[in-house]
Amino acid sequence: MKSRRYALSLCMILLLALCTTPRTAHAQMEAPEGYTSIFNGENLDGWVIPEGDGGHWKVIDGVIDYDAESEAEGDKSLWTEKDYCDYTLKIDWRLTTVEPYTNPRVPIILADGTHKMDQDGNPMVMSVPDSDSGILPRGHGKAQHNIWNWPYGSGEVYGYRMDRNQPPEVRRAALPLVNADHAIGEWNSSKIVVRGQFMTIWINGQLVIDRIHLNEIPDCGPIGLQHHGHKNDAGEWVSPPALVQFRTIYVKEHM
Repeated sequence: MKSRRYALSLCMILLLALCTTPRTAHAQMEAPEGYTSIFNGENLDGWVIPEGDGGHWKVIDGVIDYDAESEAEGDKSLWTEKDYCDYTLKIDWRLTTVEPYTNPRVPIILADGTHKMDQDGNPMVMSVPDSDSGILPRGHGKAQHNIWNWPYGSGEVYGYRMDRNQPPEVRRAALPLVNADHAIGEWNSSKIVVRGQFMTIWINGQLVIDRIHLNEIPDCGPIGLQHHGHKNDAGEWVSPPALVQFRTIYVKEHM
């Protein structure tokens, strides 16, 4: 009798697992009201894979996985086929590891977005285990939402902060208000609003970038997931690799 009850219990557990797994996967792909899913969780339909990539941008267990080793000759980032103008993007991402590379050139950043200098006028830097990727709005890499392990956290708009021709208020606005990142290996949720020439970013529910003025951004363009990193002839990383995953990517277009 005990063995029969055990067998029935085991069958019920297996049946429950089989029934709940598809529903969980489906729930991850179901867009919130007003949004459209632009990643189906199965393949990269709707995305432009870099020519000659060699299978490094791929889908594993329902997420977009990248190992930073695309074999493409030109641009190695992944882009949507469709162009977007004004929109809200919701996207989950995580750095899978920062072990392969320690970045020896991470600057100490002041509150105005500039770098702290030493007595000789050289930027002061620190060494940080690092991976590096980003979310690119309207095909404009300079306006990317950085994803990395810098002390200030992800969401920085590095291209605008580093542009000395930008007004001081723009360079300040490019620096995250708070480090809202979860631990390496844990999932993060970003909400990015792009309207006209302004972008606002929340990470894990916290306001990170507050209406930065992107005065060079095109009116429309594709959404990109950034490649970063390369190796030397010895096969060693010489810049932070984009060891990153993405999932549940939803867009709401604003008319």
